[in-house]
Amino acid sequence: MPAKDLITTSVSYDDDGVAVLAVSGEIDLATIPAFEAAIADALAQRPKALIVDLSAVDFLASAGLQALVATHEKIGGSAGFAVVADGPATSRPIQLTGLDQVLSLSSSVAEAKGSVVR
Repeated sequence: MPAKDLITTSVSYDDDGVAVLAVSGEIDLATIPAFEAAIADALAQRPKALIVDLSAVDFLASAGLQALVATHEKIGGSAGFAVVADGPATSRPIQLTGLDQVLSLSSSVAEAKGSVVR
């Protein structure tokens, strides 16, 4: 049986205090602990905004959607929050569930920064 695809994450911070969490791989029940830990680590630095970049994500399961909503609720008005989802594997589930009405959804990191940096 082949090994389950893993998730990789990296966080970068810009001069405006914006954290960009870049994620690649699959976000599902097997990888959600790593995804949630990466979000928590990024938020521990108290950025002015958090952008979760899902551009390199191949699969986004309901567990990933739940983690994005939980992050949105946790941040509340204390910081900006945006999600970059430009492919069918990520933007489609977000749109089908109506979460594009709740989350700030962008097609690029630059667009997301424009929506969260004021």
